Amino acid sequence: MKANMGSTDRIIRILLAVIMAALYFTGVVTDTLGIVLMVVAAVFALTSLISFCPLYPILGINTCGTKK
Repeated sequence: MKANMGSTDRIIRILLAVIMAALYFTGVVTDTLGIVLMVVAAVFALTSLISFCPLYPILGINTCGTKK
């Protein structure tokens, strides 16, 4: 897997994952929506850690900066 996520994209995804987890664990979001948010948060965190989003190649997106 070749990295296709830039640092800004990774930071935004981590922040969103933390916010989603905080909403779930504080009880603001519960039931099915809470579970869906936790799954999305886990996907965001995982893709941020490995710097690869499987949807980006399909959509032709690459937020990783050019390397010389």
